[in-house]
Amino acid sequence: MFKLHVPGMTCGGCARRITTAIHAVDPAAEVIARPPSREVSVRTTADLQSLLAALEDTGYPATASGGVA
Repeated sequence: MFKLHVPGMTCGGCARRITTAIHAVDPAAEVIARPPSREVSVRTTADLQSLLAALEDTGYPATASGGVA
C-alpha cells in the first residue's frame, strides 16, 4: 500500500479525479482519498512512479508520505 500526499486535493471532485487517474494505471486498485488531510491510500500492483506520473498528468502532483505501508 502506498500513502500519498496530494496538496491540491481539496474536495470530493478532486478525490474523484485522482481516483480515476489511479484506476487508469491499475483498474483493480483500492483507493481511499481523504481531502481534509490531502492524503490518498492506494493498494495496487502498480509501481509508485507510475502512480505519481498519472497524478502529475492529471494536475495533482503528489509525493509519497511515509513510503510504502
